[in-house]
Amino acid sequence: MLGALPALEDPRVLVGATTGDDAAVFRIADDRALVSTVDFFTPIVDEPGAFGAIAAANSLSDVYAMGARPLFALGLVGFPRDKLASGLLERIVAGGAAKLAEAGVPVVGGHSIDDAEPKFGYAVTGEVHPDRVVTHAGARPGDVLYLTKPLCSGLVATAVKRGLCPPDLEARAIAVMSHLNREASEAMVEAGASAATDVTGYGLIGHLRNLGVGAEVRLSAVPVLEGVLELAADDLFPGGTRRNYQAVGDEVEWGGLPEADRLLLCDAQTSGGLLVAIAPERAAAFEAALAGAPYPAARIGEVSDGPVRIRP
Repeated sequence: MLGALPALEDPRVLVGATTGDDAAVFRIADDRALVSTVDFFTPIVDEPGAFGAIAAANSLSDVYAMGARPLFALGLVGFPRDKLASGLLERIVAGGAAKLAEAGVPVVGGHSIDDAEPKFGYAVTGEVHPDRVVTHAGARPGDVLYLTKPLCSGLVATAVKRGLCPPDLEARAIAVMSHLNREASEAMVEAGASAATDVTGYGLIGHLRNLGVGAEVRLSAVPVLEGVLELAADDLFPGGTRRNYQAVGDEVEWGGLPEADRLLLCDAQTSGGLLVAIAPERAAAFEAALAGAPYPAARIGEVSDGPVRIRP
């Protein structure tokens, strides 16, 4: 699809579609650049307000992953016209607006269409200094790899749809997905991150591959939400997770891990944490900055000059 786009020759475009980064970056002055992204999806939890909050946190995450500060948002809504009187859409929109208000980001407008399947999200515009953009590029062998939220959402969403998710696990997953990546973004910028991305639809391994480096990853160090391993044992992985595994499976040295563990590392996330590469001498500062956060930075491995290898 991206091959259909014309080549970019505008020098003001600092980050475009060709690099596969989380957001576009457009220079507007020597010391200012705009960061722009858009994201929306179908409901993954039952409670409308929670769906709106997750969609908002997810849309903001791309801006945070670039080390930028979000400025404002435009809402994107697809909703069945014959269900408007239900009040569900108002609850979705209110949940999203409340989460954006928590981030200090106003909703200044948007667009809606009649759609049989509900969809919701935002286009978000942010700002960053052109010299301080954090992109996928820049990770070097020896850098420490961190993940700032536990894995959970792909499995939980599937379990919710099938009526098999324990209510307490769904509540914990909603808390993870609606948690803003703002604090993690500020901490990585302060620590001088080499590269970063947020973990979403391609899963942890897919987004690690997007950094364009090899890695040594310790499975035991990868955080997962309590109760998720039971869902993995029951094979409640979504189709997107299996497609992720098919796309990257031959490129990874799995070290004899069983398929359930492999799929967990490829699990398609929604509003996941930041995957951050930081030089070793700056790692302690990053860990300290997030030590008191609801989801501290988990050191999951190191960047290498070989393939991605998974260890127990």
